Amino acid sequence: DGGTIFLYEVETLPLYLQPKLLRVIENREIERIGSTEKTYVDIRIISASNVRLDDMVKRGEFREDLFHRLNVVPLFIPPLRDRGDDILVLADYFVEKYSRQLNKSIKGLSDKTKEIFLNYKWPGNVRELENAIEYGVNLEDGEYISPENIPFQIKEGSLSNADLKTMEEMEKEAIIKALNEF
Repeated sequence: DGGTIFLYEVETLPLYLQPKLLRVIENREIERIGSTEKTYVDIRIISASNVRLDDMVKRGEFREDLFHRLNVVPLFIPPLRDRGDDILVLADYFVEKYSRQLNKSIKGLSDKTKEIFLNYKWPGNVRELENAIEYGVNLEDGEYISPENIPFQIKEGSLSNADLKTMEEMEKEAIIKALNEF
């Protein structure tokens, strides 16, 4: 009472429980387990979802009335892969956090690791980034987390733009190499 309830991954709430949540939101009343009395609660509700609830409503997987009750002030936060340099800002924060926790003096990411991170799609969003940094801080002995000390799926899932060359660039390199040899 008097606080905030955070409904995380609200899209996973089964259809049969959604009317109960709707009643709590509309009436601001709860009934404790084992009680027959209703208790009024003054609460603020924040919900989060990693899918579009309006699409779930169209498919009949989420109640429309509950959707409208929850969708008062919608905020859309783009996935990590679409946030550019935010990846490096968050990575720096997590490096500092886990360096302190693990009593290490890691200063950041190596340039190659930064490149890999910027080219990775981050399907697990910020949690995956945090886990990758914790992994790297645990394994790194130097001052900067090197590509050798990041999870293999990130290295394999990242294809650097520097590694992609056009046919024209490859021809130019081959010609320059031949000219230098002869």
